Amino acid sequence: MLAMALAFPAFTAFAADGPVSRPEELRYTWRLRGALSWIAGLKFPTSGSGLFRNNPVGNDRIESELRILGNERSEGMYVYRSEIDDLQLRTLMTFHGYEWEGRRRGEQTRFDYEDGLARVRKEREERPPRNRVHKLPANVMRDVLTGIYYLRSNADSIKAPVSSQIYSDGDVYPVIFRPIGSRTATVGGESVATSGFEIVAAPGNEKRWPGGVKVWLTADSQKIPVRIEIQRSLTSLQLELSSFR
Repeated sequence: MLAMALAFPAFTAFAADGPVSRPEELRYTWRLRGALSWIAGLKFPTSGSGLFRNNPVGNDRIESELRILGNERSEGMYVYRSEIDDLQLRTLMTFHGYEWEGRRRGEQTRFDYEDGLARVRKEREERPPRNRVHKLPANVMRDVLTGIYYLRSNADSIKAPVSSQIYSDGDVYPVIFRPIGSRTATVGGESVATSGFEIVAAPGNEKRWPGGVKVWLTADSQKIPVRIEIQRSLTSLQLELSSFR
């Protein structure tokens, strides 16, 4: 694992056609913030480490995974996983799940764009998997990880709100991607210029996404996320980059 002070000067050397041209491994520290974080801490950890892997497969697909791990005194993890169409910047498969104190739950959705169907599989410990199929809206589907990859791919051209949809917890919500300004971040003792973006519920819609995403990207061709905030109701999961490989 490279220290950030050594890894940052090499960012541009690795850049090619897109933000993820080679396998990358990003490590973070995280903590929960917000009104419900103290309640979560009674049973779940409120801080720990995170691992964000992105791996190009062929010329048209990205495998993306974000693992949220507990601290040294706890076990278990929460996982987001996506397969991303790198040409159309849409989600092919999305998965989220957790393992905690012997309990395990997960939900996977595969998007069949040709047939206009979403194929959902839910798993839970000591129960048989449940499968269902439902129709897809006509527009492109993006989950949280695909949304972050979309921002990395288009950071230089997003100057105003961009309409999209987010697939979250088995439902689809209208959202907008928009810039939120620039700032300097300190990572591994180095000052790094970043540009901020957010994914928020689109205004004027009755169906409002109860979540949100903010991400600050390095101002180079790789657009490394140095800070990620994933919001849900009154709680925010904040990840700060600690190392890059």
